[in-house]
Amino acid sequence: MEKNIRLQDLEIEEKGLTGKLSKTLKKNVVPIIFLVLCLLGYIFAQMPFVFLLNEIIIRLARNSFLVISLIIPVIAGMGLNFGIVLGAMAGQIALIIISNSSISGIWGFLLAVAISTPIAIVFGYLTGIVLNKAIGKEMITSMILGFFANGLYQLVFLVLAGPIIPIKNKSLLLSTGIGVKNSVDLANIKYALDDLIKIKPYPGLSIPIFTIFIVGILCLVLTFFFKTKLGQDMRAAGQSIQIAKVSGINVGKTRIIATIISTVLAAWGQLIFLQNIGTLNTYGSHEQVGLFAVASLLVGGASVTKATFSQALLGTFLFHMLFIISPFAGQNLMNNSQIGEFFRVFVAYGVIGIALALHAWQRKGE
Repeated sequence: MEKNIRLQDLEIEEKGLTGKLSKTLKKNVVPIIFLVLCLLGYIFAQMPFVFLLNEIIIRLARNSFLVISLIIPVIAGMGLNFGIVLGAMAGQIALIIISNSSISGIWGFLLAVAISTPIAIVFGYLTGIVLNKAIGKEMITSMILGFFANGLYQLVFLVLAGPIIPIKNKSLLLSTGIGVKNSVDLANIKYALDDLIKIKPYPGLSIPIFTIFIVGILCLVLTFFFKTKLGQDMRAAGQSIQIAKVSGINVGKTRIIATIISTVLAAWGQLIFLQNIGTLNTYGSHEQVGLFAVASLLVGGASVTKATFSQALLGTFLFHMLFIISPFAGQNLMNNSQIGEFFRVFVAYGVIGIALALHAWQRKGE
């Protein structure tokens, strides 16, 4: 009798472990798939480990801030905010202003932060108002808003800059004197943040400690923020708008604040990104920001309703590792690095569709 009871207990325990393992695998299927792709890609790429590690560290430092800016709207129940493109535009407007004034170094970078913040607040406020009118359709609405804002942005810097908006630094203008150049040299603030504290523990390896520290501080601040009254209101609104309203929460105001914070963080994130790149593609740098940040977050295992800092960092790591190794793998496999370029563009667009489909499958199985 005791033996039968023990066997039954073991069977129940085994089923419980199998169920937990199955649930864990199902929950993390997206990052697992990309981890396997990265491992296979690294094998075929045949690239030096130190080079890969250095590139990964640099990309983590310069991209993580942008990806983390997506977390607040997700928690507030607004889905993936493709509208962070507007925040990126705010950052770029600030960079053009300081380049026009020839302000350089860390003070130029801090001035860009100061200039971009009120611009991003206005953009975030207007975006929040629109998204409150499109509850349930925030993602597609924020994407269309990005396209609309891009048109206005091009109007300002391609048509009005020069004849109407005074530009004293003529090197910024096209030869006709109308419109800002497609490429603006940011040598005045290049590595302004990265070089504050940087260590080189090994030849070919450079670690921007201060930039990584800033990303860590952001995670700590947001962790504390989510424990505040406003943070809890955002969580409540994300879980159920109706229950949040019954609880006395001003859902509309809360969602607008979430959008503003996300847009401001995106503006700062774009500044961190561009000070590392050292060149501003005036009419293109902001276009892929929302797409790549959303893809990175989804690769880490996040969904349209749930996202964490660990998922943001893991997704940034996996997504950009695949970006680094794919051209090398394409060159070695097909003798054509362009294959790798095509593959990573496919990944950028495809991962969003795949992740959303898997998320729908996971919810159906719950």
